[in-house]
Amino acid sequence: MEFELSEEHRLVQRTVRDWATARLLPLAAEMDRSSRYPPELIRELGDLGLMGVFIPEEYGGGGMDTISYCIIMEEIARAEAAISAVLSVNNSLVCYPIFAFGDDRQKRHYLPDLARGRRIGCYCLTEPTAGSDAGSLAATARDAGDHWVLNGTKIFVTNGVEANVLIVYARTEADPGSRGISALIAEKGDPGLSVGKVEHKLGIRASSTCEIVLDECRIPKDRLLGQRGKGFHVALATLDGGRIGIAAQALGIARAAMEDATAYAKERRQFGRPIAAFQATQWKIADMATRIQAGRLLAYRAAWLRDQGRRHTREASMAKLFASETAMWAATQAVQIFGGYGYIQEYPVERHFRDAKITEIYEGTSEVQRMVIARQIMGAS
Repeated sequence: MEFELSEEHRLVQRTVRDWATARLLPLAAEMDRSSRYPPELIRELGDLGLMGVFIPEEYGGGGMDTISYCIIMEEIARAEAAISAVLSVNNSLVCYPIFAFGDDRQKRHYLPDLARGRRIGCYCLTEPTAGSDAGSLAATARDAGDHWVLNGTKIFVTNGVEANVLIVYARTEADPGSRGISALIAEKGDPGLSVGKVEHKLGIRASSTCEIVLDECRIPKDRLLGQRGKGFHVALATLDGGRIGIAAQALGIARAAMEDATAYAKERRQFGRPIAAFQATQWKIADMATRIQAGRLLAYRAAWLRDQGRRHTREASMAKLFASETAMWAATQAVQIFGGYGYIQEYPVERHFRDAKITEIYEGTSEVQRMVIARQIMGAS
């Protein structure tokens, strides 16, 4: 059993950390205030191979493994969480299902541009009445001979404003529940597809979140992703990998909270000495470091299983659950260490606190993760 990163993984870590520290960290506060990111960052990420981390090089990707993806997500999120959300969606929720379930034409048409940052993808699953119960979605895709006609509204779509490629889940059959759902590829510019309400969020503000409206949206017949009526399987397989990425994102946010709180505690003086000298502060930081390391081991375990081609549904949910709750807890403790200064926007822990919360919600709430874990343990369907 090996607990050390390989030299290749360390190189990935150093490269991404250096880039994120130089390019993202100085922009983080302004990106949060303005709710936007400089578009050139996406092309830079593509040049580094980070927009298609585990896509093979023949399709323009980085050709890396899932442990590398965890390392990348943590380092990016430590510097600026919203860009890690952009990366997460493009890698886990768009590039992966096209690579895993798409035909060769779809792979060669979409993956090179997505993996190199020339296009951005988004994932359209959630609806106003279908969140945790994704099997109850109401969007439809009507078979019209040589094309599909899509109708419905998708909400909470990360990257939706900028996205050129959209993975859309819609009902192609009349079957109830999760049966009869298909995955399809839509593109910006398809007739009947539009961006609806753009949300103003608590955290990860520089990444866009919006509605996608499908009103008699016509797409070619060959945009079906995988088998007709098997889209829910595509969604579940996609989310297993996505949850590993969110776990790593949460760890990056938690690490940012811990590192910023530690630096502040060494400088802030009360009662004649740095507050880092007080046991109450030391124990908070010790617990942060312990929980972050435990979360990292859970995430790497899930990533290793994925790279071995083994089932990892339970492990991905465990990693996501523990890491996201660690991020929220660590950010709360960091604000407490900063005291009143932690509550104002001049200091970064206020942003970490807001950014952390979403990791307990998207790609399956903490309650859903506990349900998945319990069902896996008890053998329920």
